[in-house]
Amino acid sequence: MSTDTTASVSTHILDTSIGRPAASVAVSLAARSGSDAPYVTLGASATDADGRCKDLPALPEGTTHVRLEFDTETYFSKKQAEAQQDAPRVRDSGAFFPEVTIAFAVSPGEHYHVPLLLNPFGYSVYRGS
Repeated sequence: MSTDTTASVSTHILDTSIGRPAASVAVSLAARSGSDAPYVTLGASATDADGRCKDLPALPEGTTHVRLEFDTETYFSKKQAEAQQDAPRVRDSGAFFPEVTIAFAVSPGEHYHVPLLLNPFGYSVYRGS
């Protein structure tokens, strides 16, 4: 939850290759206070059955930039293994993008919902509501 002195972040993932939420994707949240400051990892979570992370940690006061890291390789590797249990192996890797990292600027008092639209060969993000 954002306050007058802090921002807040939420995210969800839609796997556009199947038109469904992407469950069990590991997500890490890091923040920094200033363009020259290093990112500090605040915590991690995983998407639920609805593709949402409902328990990302709060941002500290003074946060100016946020970074979300999504472990897409594990998600697609598991999905590929399930799909190919009875079929020949089609590709050597589960994902073209083994991870997706999104960095963005934040302002105190604002909430930032950042959805990830994901498929095995591409992704898109935007500031949602």
